Amino acid sequence: METETIKRAISDQEAETASKFKAERIISRECDAEIQKYTKKANAVVISGPRRSGKSTAAILLVKDKTYARLNFDDPSLEGMKAEDLVKVTEAIYDLKGDVEYVILDEIQNIKGWELYVSRLRETKKVIVTGSNSNLMSEELASRLTGRYVSFTTFPFSFREFLDYSGFKFNTHLTKDVARMKKLFDEYLRGGGFPEALAFGSRFLAQIYNDIITKDIERRFNIRYRGTFRELSRYLVSNISKEVSYNKLKNIFNIKSIHTIRDYVGFLENAYLLFKIDKYSPKLKQQVWTNKKVYCIDTGIVNAMGFRAEEEKGRLLENMVAVELLRRKYYWNVNSSVFYWQDYAHNEVDFVVRENDAVTQLIQVSYRVDDYDTKSREMKSLISASKELKCGKLLVLTYDYDGVKKFEGKTIKFIPAWRWLLEIGMGVTD
Repeated sequence: METETIKRAISDQEAETASKFKAERIISRECDAEIQKYTKKANAVVISGPRRSGKSTAAILLVKDKTYARLNFDDPSLEGMKAEDLVKVTEAIYDLKGDVEYVILDEIQNIKGWELYVSRLRETKKVIVTGSNSNLMSEELASRLTGRYVSFTTFPFSFREFLDYSGFKFNTHLTKDVARMKKLFDEYLRGGGFPEALAFGSRFLAQIYNDIITKDIERRFNIRYRGTFRELSRYLVSNISKEVSYNKLKNIFNIKSIHTIRDYVGFLENAYLLFKIDKYSPKLKQQVWTNKKVYCIDTGIVNAMGFRAEEEKGRLLENMVAVELLRRKYYWNVNSSVFYWQDYAHNEVDFVVRENDAVTQLIQVSYRVDDYDTKSREMKSLISASKELKCGKLLVLTYDYDGVKKFEGKTIKFIPAWRWLLEIGMGVTD
């Protein structure tokens, strides 16, 4: 590939970015402060996350006051680039930008053997690599950088970022602000937090889904039975917040090998479309072999793919809470883990939060707790889990119910999900 082709790509992308920053509302991300700490220290910072979740914009915001160059390898003009062509990227950068301090490389994992180039480049530059692949930091790159890197995972907008993007300045003690907050919460629950969908409309969500399936999975992993794979993906997206087993999926889709099912689900996780939560057990082997609960990275995508949102608001709300718990883990509390809990009597708690070796919080999600039976069922499950796991912080997230209940000597807090989503960190509202 010619250096001039690369230079044109850099220039065209720079112009597109300038136009975007001028035409669209750009907000800082909640993960920025944490990442910023390391851009000054590490020779390589890796930012991974779902396609079009704002990784590149976040990277640019981190270095906007510095000298930098950026190249997105998803550019069609760069198709066919080989690892041996990457040295020409450095030449193009020097020709266009001079001796910059930072280099941003978007979706460079498209080029086989890219790790060696980044390893060499970080000797003279501070490098930020972004990509829609959870295996972006491969074993080869990790060994070449010998620990001189740090990696982060980004998510679509949180509800807090969604409010910032919407320009809503609120006071939760004002009735009119609470009413407006609930309306925005309903919009967020239905539409999710992908920046592009918020800027240009929900029709882009189906395109984001299709791009993840085709570009980030089928092409990258050379899926052989694409029809079956797509059916599996849609099935899992439509069954968010439910337990699934690999063996059941194997039978549903008439796939001979359970290993193929494991691979397919792993590919969907690798591309950040879906993620699974293990059943809580102190024994790792039991966590591995028990049923999983599956969630989608964004409720907007779930709705775009035909989910019956009006009929299944509880499952949609649970999905939103699952994503937020993982967001808090990756942004602020990397030592935490999230599970679900179930006992032999089928009492179930939606989320168990563990920090290091201690269970620190039990969370139940219930869209409505208006009737006694629902409220009693949720509380009984929390009490059962509390006794077994020795955890006293018990929380029920609802659509709009707020209160505190004493039950079998335990205190259980009921908090509207929108209020809980305004928190930062993993703690329970006091």
